[in-house]
Amino acid sequence: MQLADYYPILVQLVLVIGIAVVILVASHIFGQRSVGSKIKNSPYECGMLAEGSGSARFAVKFYVTAMLFILFDIEVVFLIPWVMVFREFMAVQLPILLPVFFFLFVLVLGLVYELRKGAIEWEK
Repeated sequence: MQLADYYPILVQLVLVIGIAVVILVASHIFGQRSVGSKIKNSPYECGMLAEGSGSARFAVKFYVTAMLFILFDIEVVFLIPWVMVFREFMAVQLPILLPVFFFLFVLVLGLVYELRKGAIEWEK
């Protein structure tokens, strides 16, 4: 290996560092830290003045509901490849269906567990 073999890597590093510096300088010049008018730097929403803080606190149940939705959504996504692969089998065969029934059983078991624990109830 010679030093000339590393020139493409050197050129790429110089380009990355150059682009990063240009982006940082441009954001500093044109961004919020630039000297602007009070109207330009004020928050604007729906023609009304902003009230309160910008970060609202949400209850934990919103996050739990979102995580449960993502969990069950991903589990359903696991069923799609199975349907695409085994759709050619028109006759229902038990050895093909047993793993899917086990997967659905575990899915329903998890849902029943969540219902018993009250994870989906909003009034608590």
